[in-house]
Amino acid sequence: MDFGFLFEPAFSGGGTYLDWVISGIQWTLYLSVLGWIIAFVLGSILGVLRTVPLAILRVPATIYVEVFRNIPLLVQMFIWYFVVPEIVPKAAGDWLKTQMPMPEFWNAVFCLGTYTASRVAEQVRAGIQSIPRGQVHAGLAIGLTLPQTYRHVLLPMSYRIIIPPLTTEFLTIFKNSSVALTIGVLELTAQARQISEYTFQTFEIFTIATVVYALITLTVTFTMRWIEGRARVPGYIGTTGK
Repeated sequence: MDFGFLFEPAFSGGGTYLDWVISGIQWTLYLSVLGWIIAFVLGSILGVLRTVPLAILRVPATIYVEVFRNIPLLVQMFIWYFVVPEIVPKAAGDWLKTQMPMPEFWNAVFCLGTYTASRVAEQVRAGIQSIPRGQVHAGLAIGLTLPQTYRHVLLPMSYRIIIPPLTTEFLTIFKNSSVALTIGVLELTAQARQISEYTFQTFEIFTIATVVYALITLTVTFTMRWIEGRARVPGYIGTTGK
C-alpha cells in the first residue's frame, strides 16, 4: 500500500489530503462530544422522570423515549435538516436555513444528541431501578425529600452501576456520527469518500479511517474501564474492576 498520496496537494487546493483527514477527525470528535453532552444531560433527566411516581412527568418521558428510540437515525437526521425548518414559524425557519452558522453541523449535533438521549434514558432508568427500594425508604426516613433522595442516594449509585452501558452509548454516538455525511457534514467518513473519489486510493484511505475509528474507540474503552474500576460498587453485578 502506498500512502504517499496523503502528502499530495488536495484537488481543491488549500492543503494536502492529510489535512482533509485531520479535518475529518476533528469534525467527528466535535459531533460526538457535543452530541454526547446533549444526550447525557437530556437522557439523565428523562431517565429520572421515567422512575418518578407522578404519571404527568413519567408518561411524556416514556413517549419521548419510545418515539426517538424507534425511528431510524437516518430518518431523524433528514427530519432535523429538511423538515424542522419548514414546520417552525417562518422567521425561525429562515434563520435555521440561511442564517444559523454551520446549519449542517448543528442539526447533526442535535439529532445525535436527542436520539442518543432516548437510549441513555433507558440506561439511567435501569440503573435507578436496580437499586433496592430500601435505600429510597431510608433516605425519606432520615428527612430527605424525594428530589434530595435522587440527588444524594439514587443517582450517585446508579451512575456507577451503568458506566459500562454508558460507555457503549458513547461509542455508538461516535460511530453514528458518520451518518452526518448525508446532510453534508465533512466528518471522517465523508472526507474518506472524497479522497477516494479524487485519488482512487480507496483501500488505503478507508484503511486509515478504520484505524482512526479503532484507535479512538479503544482509547475511550480503556479510559472508561479505568474509571469503572475506580468508581465500582462492590457486590453489584456489572462492575468489572478488581
